Amino acid sequence: MTKPISIDDFLSVDIRVGTVVEVAAFPEARKPAWKLKIDFGAEIGVKKSSAQIVALYSREQLIGRQVACVVNLSPRKIGPFLSEVLTLGFPDEQGRVVLIAPERSVPNGARMF
Repeated sequence: MTKPISIDDFLSVDIRVGTVVEVAAFPEARKPAWKLKIDFGAEIGVKKSSAQIVALYSREQLIGRQVACVVNLSPRKIGPFLSEVLTLGFPDEQGRVVLIAPERSVPNGARMF
């Protein structure tokens, strides 16, 4: 059973949508990953994220795709790379990450509520 949190705790997590604008290989990562640049619009700008999603997503499939990310976590150093946002997904039956995204296009930077 998971520990309950308050609505205030939940609302403190800033989940926004952005569009992947750049994808690069990340050979230094311990597990296969892409280095992403994600555009969150004028208010937040373009942020970097490391995402272990190579099993299901090619570079071509990611460019232009909207994704959901936590934008208010402290940056995390992953090897030589500084990940500024956490790209969100769920594991499938094989443990491969399936990205979370809006089912229709929304403005970059839109906040989940």
